[in-house]
Amino acid sequence: MTVMGRSSSQGPKVSFEFFPPKSEEAEAKLWSSIERLYPLAPDFVSVTYGAGGSTRDRTHRTVRRIVAETDMKPAAHLTCVSATCEEVDEVIRDYWDAGVRHIVALRGDPPEGLGERYQAYPGGYGNSADLTRGIKAIGDFEVSVGCYPEKHPDSADWDADLDMLKAKIDAGATRAITQFFFDPDVYFRYLERVRKAGIDIPIVPGVMLQPNFKGLKRMAQMCGAHIPDRIHAVYEGLDEDPDTRELVTAHLAAEMCETLNQGGADAFHFYTLNRAGLALSTCALLGVKSLQDVKAA
Repeated sequence: MTVMGRSSSQGPKVSFEFFPPKSEEAEAKLWSSIERLYPLAPDFVSVTYGAGGSTRDRTHRTVRRIVAETDMKPAAHLTCVSATCEEVDEVIRDYWDAGVRHIVALRGDPPEGLGERYQAYPGGYGNSADLTRGIKAIGDFEVSVGCYPEKHPDSADWDADLDMLKAKIDAGATRAITQFFFDPDVYFRYLERVRKAGIDIPIVPGVMLQPNFKGLKRMAQMCGAHIPDRIHAVYEGLDEDPDTRELVTAHLAAEMCETLNQGGADAFHFYTLNRAGLALSTCALLGVKSLQDVKAA
């Protein structure tokens, strides 16, 4: 498969996040999702890395297969959690040898779970800035990092939060992908803060595609993302109606992305949860054209 670069006539740039499969059935679903999203010519596709490196082998295997069987650009997630610098460096070298040239460098969540105090692993990288520096020392990787438009829960204040983002950039990061959010103004206010702080790298909105509203509320609470009352109201009464929740989720995500696009955002990173249909619906509503549509025009 050969993926062409996106042009302005195809709509905004898109990228998709997947998680590595836990079973043969899940692996089949993942590859079906990749094949269905492939025609949208994503800028890159990322594969997550479980807490404590719990999915290390499966992440690496998935990324290697993307390199071997497609022309998509994989971005492998990597965290600092539960591993020494030497162990993490081994993973970085393995990625390089596999043909991976893009890593998403993240601190990672405490092995005990979100809400617990984070502590650097003995002999490990202390944070994502240190990890980014270590990645760049091993190979000329493109490095994306995370950022929090509503402030990282562990940051003492906004100055500390922006100082950490600056440290990641100084270490070699060239793109930041936001934690998910639900109000375009949250992104615009954050972008204003970032630019006033002298940070000029792309800040790509991260968009969550989770139709299970109960699960979405849990995720939002853990990472400090505020869900507006109007979204609560839209999902009310839909607990037993998954089809309608899918439609609502795609509509809300596309509506937010359209507002962000009109405000200058030209790229979006979708947290797909390995659900191609929802990602396709959202992109269609947003006006992202597939390669087939472009060729037929």
